[in-house]
Amino acid sequence: MAVSVTSTNAMDAFWMPFTANRRFLKEPRIVTAAKDMHYTTADGRKLLDGTAGLWCVNAGHGRPRIVEAVSATVAELDYAPSYQFGHPVAFELAGRIASLFPGDLNHVFFTNSGSESVETALKIALAYHQSKGEGTRTRLIGRERSYHGVGFGGISVGGIATNRRHFGSLLAGVDHLPHTHAPEHNAFSRGQPEWGAHLADDLERMVSLHDPSTIAAVIVEPMAGSAGVLPPPKGYLERLRAICHKYGILLIFDEVITAFGRLGAASATELLGVQPDIVATAKGLTNGTIPMGAVVVDAAIYDSLTQNSATPIELFHGYTYSGHPVAAAAALATLDTYAEEGLFQRAAELAPHFENAAHGLRDLPNVIDIRNMGMVCGIELSARPGAAGERGFEAMQMAFDRGAMIRITADTIALSPPLIISKGQIDELFELVAGVISDLK
Repeated sequence: MAVSVTSTNAMDAFWMPFTANRRFLKEPRIVTAAKDMHYTTADGRKLLDGTAGLWCVNAGHGRPRIVEAVSATVAELDYAPSYQFGHPVAFELAGRIASLFPGDLNHVFFTNSGSESVETALKIALAYHQSKGEGTRTRLIGRERSYHGVGFGGISVGGIATNRRHFGSLLAGVDHLPHTHAPEHNAFSRGQPEWGAHLADDLERMVSLHDPSTIAAVIVEPMAGSAGVLPPPKGYLERLRAICHKYGILLIFDEVITAFGRLGAASATELLGVQPDIVATAKGLTNGTIPMGAVVVDAAIYDSLTQNSATPIELFHGYTYSGHPVAAAAALATLDTYAEEGLFQRAAELAPHFENAAHGLRDLPNVIDIRNMGMVCGIELSARPGAAGERGFEAMQMAFDRGAMIRITADTIALSPPLIISKGQIDELFELVAGVISDLK
């Protein structure tokens, strides 16, 4: 269905998220349709999707199985509450999700977004320690240069200054590990960098400073995405896991971006062989079709909360749309599509070609680093003096004008295309990006 934007007032009414609104209104980038690897712009041009929408359309756009599942479910069961009632699709989906995660990560709490998944994971961690009689464990530890959504919990444990500066003191009792971005040691690394595992040891310092009996959880992205694509140093997550286990601290992985095929496996948890206690997911769960998230929780946490509760309702938390039937149907159809088309394995097979294409840009003007992992890469450009982010913004606009959607974080170009992309389309995408970078001033 084509959509036209004819009214300036209508456009002005929409306060767009994470957008330079005044700038956008002067030069709008409008898409009106999408199919497979392409968007269609308002002026009828095809736009190669280099970002899977917003890290989420892993199976490509307009997939028939998902469309049919959504349409059929809307007609049969448009809504059902999850408070004290249930419907079959949510239970089936929970089982399917749990089957994708290793070990005892086998209980699923449904949310509607990555932000809600993070808030839920943090609350479950706090409630778990209370259920064990360790109510002093209230401190949460995030990491610098991390993104955990936009809820107060998420921006408190998050480490991006621009996301925090306007919103007061946020949650109390939060600390941050040092980030792992070290271009002086790891510039142009392919996959996980060699240097930096020791940065996890800063958690030992925090334990000494605060006492382990006060720390509830550590939350990290296995691969930081929105901060500019920061793969974990080799051994870093393993050391973090060991320290958390040593002191009874829960480890939470924010896999909102990395779960459901992005790295060539069902999750970073599976790929890297490091098992956290809680995993926050969203995005690729429904292929971006219907908002939905899921928090996957270790059985020991679930059992403690359910068995030690003094009230019939064990966890006073949830959302009106938790396990929404239409979203759940979209998610099941998405997981079917991933499985039937072998898209996780396809991502793993395409990753070397994608990596080579990315690193083929290293000698272009102003390129100061390239980072990649699975089907994600970050191409960092030098900032213009006194105008950080301007070069990246112009790259995004130039790419749109030339036929591709790319994502930027300041002066870093992030590419994360749908996993149905062909090798030829990978080459097309990087050739376009190379032309953009070469033409930037």
